[in-house]
Amino acid sequence: MGHGMLIISFALGLGLLTLLFDGVLDRQANPNQDPQFRFTDTGVREVVLERNRQGHYVADGTINGIPVTFLLDTGATDVAIPDSVARAAGLSAGYAGQASTANGVVTVYSTSVEELILGNIVLQDVAASITSSMDGNTILLGMSALGRVEFTQQGSTLTLRQHD
Repeated sequence: MGHGMLIISFALGLGLLTLLFDGVLDRQANPNQDPQFRFTDTGVREVVLERNRQGHYVADGTINGIPVTFLLDTGATDVAIPDSVARAAGLSAGYAGQASTANGVVTVYSTSVEELILGNIVLQDVAASITSSMDGNTILLGMSALGRVEFTQQGSTLTLRQHD
């Protein structure tokens, strides 16, 4: 009986530690799971993001109401969306094209996101590409979206502003 209780206690302890450290690792990879936002005195929408441990700006948001994780990428022309997310968001693939990526040239399909939300910033009809070579639910937030907001970096903070 004593050994059984010891084993159960040990297993529960390991399980709790796993959950705790998994949450810590998630917050290190994406410190902006619930992005900070506000409206300025002049009515400008503002989202403040913290850089992750790898030096990237990652934040949770939605496309067409589907929860996603954005990786801000000023080197990407369009918003790049994995196939699985595109299907879930109801995006239809348009014409095929080629895109140069860090992993080489890939085939992409043009599309348009009806609504993209990051914090309180809402963008409509955003040019995007469906990219079958991408996995997961991480969206590369390229210049077709970032070009429609003002952004400034100071230290490890990136502030996005949408002027109405």
